[in-house]
Amino acid sequence: MSHAERSDSHHRQFAMRPSKVLRVIREGGVASCLKVISSDPRIVETMAASGTDAVWVCTEHTPTNYENIENQVRAAKVFDVDLIVRCSRGSYSDHIRGLEADAVAVMVPHIMGLADARDVVRMTKFPPLGRRACDGGNVDGLYTRIEFTEYLAQANAERFTIFQIEDPEPLDELEAIAECPGVDMLFFGPGDYSAAVGIPGQIWDPKTMKVGERIARVARKAGKMAGTVAVPDKVRTLCDMGYNLLNIGGDVSALAVYSDERIDQFRQCIADIKNG
Repeated sequence: MSHAERSDSHHRQFAMRPSKVLRVIREGGVASCLKVISSDPRIVETMAASGTDAVWVCTEHTPTNYENIENQVRAAKVFDVDLIVRCSRGSYSDHIRGLEADAVAVMVPHIMGLADARDVVRMTKFPPLGRRACDGGNVDGLYTRIEFTEYLAQANAERFTIFQIEDPEPLDELEAIAECPGVDMLFFGPGDYSAAVGIPGQIWDPKTMKVGERIARVARKAGKMAGTVAVPDKVRTLCDMGYNLLNIGGDVSALAVYSDERIDQFRQCIADIKNG
């Protein structure tokens, strides 16, 4: 057996870890997600241990770096949980670094129209869908152990790109965006959308919900996934709309509630002591 044949045989033993989110959705389920603002992998590991399907981290609004993200991916994998990275808008490198760290998905904020969506596909998908820059030497390619053409095929099949719709501008081309090859999921961002249309923070306002319902319907009609944010009493409503990925909480809000409750309880205890 030649060296090349031994090398090929060795490479075929390796494959990308299949996406849990895609597995759940392909089986007809609704995938859960928790958001982590902290750059500490321990927080991701704590969240992943809950049994969630995915943890969402962010480079758009936080100072986290990709060394942290690689460790956050590893922390999620301990519990067979997907990591989703919301990227910064910029060069193609900004769009693919999360994928090269072996996140299962990159979430791209503020898709503004069909041309923008096509540019994102070009940057985040390997041929024949796009023109993503190739480098199998990172953890997603198991450091060159996955045979090159297999690496490209597996990345297109088991990794996905999330297109955030959170402005009024892309709504005129929403159907075309959803039908664009390489667009895997439309994700409605009701916070930014509500601010853009003059009702900031009113994410459950009927006007906001109507847009959210349209986004889910259009995505599912095109055979694509639909995601958004949720709270427990809205899960059924959003599932009925067609959403099959729901972010249902995050570390910052959980810590804020916990710390506020504990300090309020402490102050009440001190007041009770003073009052005898």
